Amino acid sequence: MKQTPGYDAIQRQMAPGVITLEGFLGTDNRKLIDILNADDATVRRAEVTHQQIAERMQYFRDIGLDGLGEFMGVDDHFDVRVDSVRGKLPSPFGGPGMYEKVNTTVVNKRLGREVVYTDLHIHFVRDHGFYEGKGSSYRLEPEDLIAILEVAPAT
Repeated sequence: MKQTPGYDAIQRQMAPGVITLEGFLGTDNRKLIDILNADDATVRRAEVTHQQIAERMQYFRDIGLDGLGEFMGVDDHFDVRVDSVRGKLPSPFGGPGMYEKVNTTVVNKRLGREVVYTDLHIHFVRDHGFYEGKGSSYRLEPEDLIAILEVAPAT
């Protein structure tokens, strides 16, 4: 697939200083469509979908809200903490609404690994298959999300 003018406009919104100080692409100089395609291929190889990953992210976020700011045990081998920071962010992809600045930390005690993501990340993954660019401070590697959150292959 080729980068369209629409993706060019979205990519400009992702630049440092437009929506966030650091932007969403890090040191990744690829076109947005190439970033999306590469991550999509990774997810397909794992035999899961972006929707499944986002649903699992949302699952932990929703449970963690009950203990806002405190770790909670979930499903016998996860610890989850949700922290809220004041403010909201728009999506560089556009669309309705703003996304709360909520951070979710999921610790998989069985693996000894953790991941931290935001409400905006859930939107990025669910609606766009976007995990941020390589070199971004907030980049989520699809393989890490799949392993840490234990996203089961699609049936």
